[in-house]
Amino acid sequence: MKNYAITIARGFGSGGKEIGTKLAQRLGISCYEHQILKLASEESGLNEALFGRVDERLSGSHLSKMLQKIPFTSVVSPQDKRFESDINLFNIHAEIIRKLTTTTSFIVLGKCADYVLKDYDNVASFYVEAPRSACVKSIMNKMGVSEAQAHKLISKTDKYRADYYKYYTGGNYWTNPVNYDMTLNSDRIERNECVDLLEHYVRAKFKL
Repeated sequence: MKNYAITIARGFGSGGKEIGTKLAQRLGISCYEHQILKLASEESGLNEALFGRVDERLSGSHLSKMLQKIPFTSVVSPQDKRFESDINLFNIHAEIIRKLTTTTSFIVLGKCADYVLKDYDNVASFYVEAPRSACVKSIMNKMGVSEAQAHKLISKTDKYRADYYKYYTGGNYWTNPVNYDMTLNSDRIERNECVDLLEHYVRAKFKL
């Protein structure tokens, strides 16, 4: 297969970003996270900070009537007063992800990418999670915070990600295993072994 995309959703502290980054290095492709926001900014002409506003969080009530009037699958024109609405900003970066899928091979972390690319054949989607105790230990070591702070960060971040996913997918839930080719518990095997497993799957699926 000429071009392919890999999406990775991950619980905070599970090591999903580390696994995705190492997998990209193994495969010789790019791994995007916040870079998608920069590309969306360049494509639309809007300030990158606006895209950061909706990056895995909701800036306002998810019941906002104004936002619900904008279709999830369309991007409005710059002349439209809704051009800087959260949903339109999401649709712009979703369109960037779709365009990338037709032109290059890459990995994208988060961004509802599994949902955005659900109708594409050249996509493999994975979800990485670990028990809370393992995530707490990982965050404490990585960020130098206390156990209580790690628990708070995990709860807050995972709630943002779950709310973001539910809203922009029209009610689907982030941890639904049906969304993914494979789900991994990164506490059951070493993270490097998770990379081995995903690399084997990707090479088998795309005949690399």
